[in-house]
Amino acid sequence: IIVNSAGCGATMKDYPGLLEGATGFAARVFDASEFLFQSGLTDLLKESDGLALTVTYHDACHLAHGQGIKSDPRKLIEAIPGVKLIPLAESDMCCGSAGIYNLVQPKLARELLNRKWKNVEATGAEVVVSGNPGCHAWIEQASREHGGNVRVLHTMELLESAFSGLP
Repeated sequence: IIVNSAGCGATMKDYPGLLEGATGFAARVFDASEFLFQSGLTDLLKESDGLALTVTYHDACHLAHGQGIKSDPRKLIEAIPGVKLIPLAESDMCCGSAGIYNLVQPKLARELLNRKWKNVEATGAEVVVSGNPGCHAWIEQASREHGGNVRVLHTMELLESAFSGLP
């Protein structure tokens, strides 16, 4: 079961009592970046046309903390020819989306988003990448509010673009 939403994947990997053990449901759930890295996509990416981009990566909380996946997405991004991956300060600090946190705690969520955006801008990256739709939407809102000069992509969108070019 391959999931491209860090929050959903973390929940699915933690379903209680569902066919526990190595052959159980949770053992068959993989984040898309985890699965693609383990399947050797880095070798295929090295043969792609690549992308001439400066990129930074935001660790979605549910991916980094919930699933313990931090290096796989970065290794995939770094394997794309032409991509320069710039470290993001506080990359694994919450962006403020956190499911519906931005709806139930808008003031605190906004403070987190502003802090995240300041760190994104400091990288000088053209693109910020994340593996969770909630983070994507929330960070994209910050991008729009600041002129839209930094594109926000899901990890899978960036990987697909390595083979087809950015739309």
